[in-house]
Amino acid sequence: MGQQEKVSTSLAGAVSEGISASLASVDAELDRRYPGDPGTRQPVHTVYVPGNVFEAGTIRSWGDRALAALDEHAPDAASFAAVLGLADDLAEDVYGRVRAKLEREPIEDLRVDFEDGYAGQDEDQDAARAARLISEAYRNGTAAPYMGIRMKCMESAVRNRGIRTTDVFLTGLLENGGLPDGLVLTLPKVTYPEQVSAFVRLLEAFEKAHGLDAGRLGFEIQIETSQSILATDGTAAVARMIGAAEGRATGLHYGTFDYSACLGVSAAYQASDHPAADHAKAIMQVAAAGTGVRVSDGSTNVLPVGSTEHVHEAWRLHYGLTRRALARAYYQGWDMHPGHIPTRYAAVFAFYREGFEAAAKRLSAYANHAGGDVMDEPATAKALSSYLLRGIDCGALDTAEVDALTGMNRAALDRFAAPRRGDLTASAE
Repeated sequence: MGQQEKVSTSLAGAVSEGISASLASVDAELDRRYPGDPGTRQPVHTVYVPGNVFEAGTIRSWGDRALAALDEHAPDAASFAAVLGLADDLAEDVYGRVRAKLEREPIEDLRVDFEDGYAGQDEDQDAARAARLISEAYRNGTAAPYMGIRMKCMESAVRNRGIRTTDVFLTGLLENGGLPDGLVLTLPKVTYPEQVSAFVRLLEAFEKAHGLDAGRLGFEIQIETSQSILATDGTAAVARMIGAAEGRATGLHYGTFDYSACLGVSAAYQASDHPAADHAKAIMQVAAAGTGVRVSDGSTNVLPVGSTEHVHEAWRLHYGLTRRALARAYYQGWDMHPGHIPTRYAAVFAFYREGFEAAAKRLSAYANHAGGDVMDEPATAKALSSYLLRGIDCGALDTAEVDALTGMNRAALDRFAAPRRGDLTASAE
């Protein structure tokens, strides 16, 4: 070891203490507003099913219908790969994983819809039935990882109905065994932050009425109006909505068609890759970054039904939109038909399979200080580990193969993917 250098300072300790004291409120604000990603699983999609048609067998039915679509229109890996342009070295693996996923877990997140998709005659009965069926599904192991409802919005014309349906549904869950861990609520057509605050007050009242822990009930905010992106004073209203949720917001979901129509986009051009959609989602993404609120893309209304030619065309469109969203860090989207979920999973699995080895080797090199042809930083190591964890959670990657290439178990990956001010220098185990 070389000669020790003389270390000298000029400032008294009180200077550092004073600076820290002056920034104490900022430190607290950072911790409150930007806690980082919660580290829980994020579903790759949300499926909406009208409340009047939701049944005990809905999830299995979607999986069976998706498998039947593959059997009819792409009965083997080669034909499926030809439709989507999958690389030869991915075709068998992706196709096999898609079929296995449809057998095992066809839907990752299901929302029973009491808003635009609802056409029932007795909403009280349908909301109570949804609560009972969801409770039963969690008890017997047939539930999706995440389930809940989309109620009507906080606008005056439907506000009371939305409040009542929320009450009926949540009360029904408690009467049928309690609130499941995977419960998700979706508040649609939010225009003003005050509407978010009003929903918070509703959930607070319900928690107090039943002696639940404060903050037990969270919800997603659906972005479907131009006013939710840009307020009249020119500020980003969506950022204020996250604050108005008081820590209860779990997601921002982009509503492709309502938002497009709000801006006057003609029906033929309403799509999740329209420039207006890109603008809205980019603002949503920046507003949500670091807050723990996740962003979800919207859907396509082009259904893969009818002739094989049309099904293939719809599959290519959906696959391309999903891959585009993944590249832009929108890891979740909406699926409106059973025929969409084969291409949802194909796109997701291909995305993670294609980048798996490179990501694993980069993370391993970083963790072991081994260098390499890319000089990564702690934030990139966080992104690499998050990528691998997302792949594992959805079934694109296997824990054993990730462990083999990175030398890390799940706990080590979780530490690298810790919140922003967490330990980004975790070592592999």
